[in-house]
Amino acid sequence: MRARGQKHTMAHGVIQVGTGGQGENWCRTFLEPHVAAGRVEPVAAVDVDEDAHENAVDGLGLPPERCYTDVEGAFAAHPEADFCTVVVPPWIHEDVVDAALEHGLDILSEKPIADTLEASVRIAEKVERAGAKMGVTMSHRFDRDKTTLRREIRASRNGPLDYLVGRFTCDLREYGEWGAFRHDMDDPLLVDGAVHQLDFLADMAGETCETVYADTWKPEWAEYDGDCQALVQMRMRNGVRISWEGAKANAVGLNNWGQDYVRAECRDATLVLDDRELARHAHQEEPARWGRGDDDPEELALAEREHWSNTWLVGQFCEWLDGGEPMATNVRANLQSVALVAAAVESSETGEPVRVQERLREAEADVDLK
Repeated sequence: MRARGQKHTMAHGVIQVGTGGQGENWCRTFLEPHVAAGRVEPVAAVDVDEDAHENAVDGLGLPPERCYTDVEGAFAAHPEADFCTVVVPPWIHEDVVDAALEHGLDILSEKPIADTLEASVRIAEKVERAGAKMGVTMSHRFDRDKTTLRREIRASRNGPLDYLVGRFTCDLREYGEWGAFRHDMDDPLLVDGAVHQLDFLADMAGETCETVYADTWKPEWAEYDGDCQALVQMRMRNGVRISWEGAKANAVGLNNWGQDYVRAECRDATLVLDDRELARHAHQEEPARWGRGDDDPEELALAEREHWSNTWLVGQFCEWLDGGEPMATNVRANLQSVALVAAAVESSETGEPVRVQERLREAEADVDLK
């Protein structure tokens, strides 16, 4: 295990925490290109379900004896590891982070940081006090289509951004269609569905969120305990407005998971992303303004790079470990995403707009790490 802050030029030893569910994708897909390139070396894996260890054995090439059912045992047995991944339910994240910091490990975690804003703030404080590095994999922000749109929004030819409209609508109204545990949750759409969408929309706006207002509900035909439909309004510090529509119980899924609709209204162009296709409608002085304007939009090719989403984020984390700049979704910066969702939930409960930065400052002031 290297000293904190030491530049690392060899493979980074990783302990994969969570090998079932999404953890299977980490074992078989997200880490593999970096293992093949010699940037990451699997050291051990952890999952409480021994049957899920097969994913680490097959996907990461680990021998069965390096697969554990408890993080403490795995971390203690492998002091050569440099970092761990955290791919377990959010309410367990803080326990894994505590153990990782005790053993001198850096951390790359699935979103959200934790299950509450208060726990997320505690984690950020603990990581900083330990001098450790922790990143959060906000995969949608680094997806191919959203990355292309973000770059186009910031291109000078479109002029300043005025407002954004997003849509994420699905037909998952019957119990179990979105995973049974989500149907039993309070605020399933905001807590487990909106975290990615609100994050990448805020990132496209280029500033932190000042106020959020969320109106959420559950129609009578939706087999959920909590609210599964939402209309959310956001005002950013730079004056950009955002309107987001989310639904899990519509008659048809127009923009399901990964097929988001986003419209960016800029001074000189309207940019429309719909189901991974991006078009630019340029402002025209003629014909008359009552017409549709640009009837022949410019179809924009999606950006090209070797890896996207979580695989790209693993690479960003490794670059940070190698002495580079902190990744954009480092734990301190990612508190904005957690605070935004927490404020949206509070707004849905009170029926009033919530000041996001005040909500975050209150949580930070209340943190107690005795």
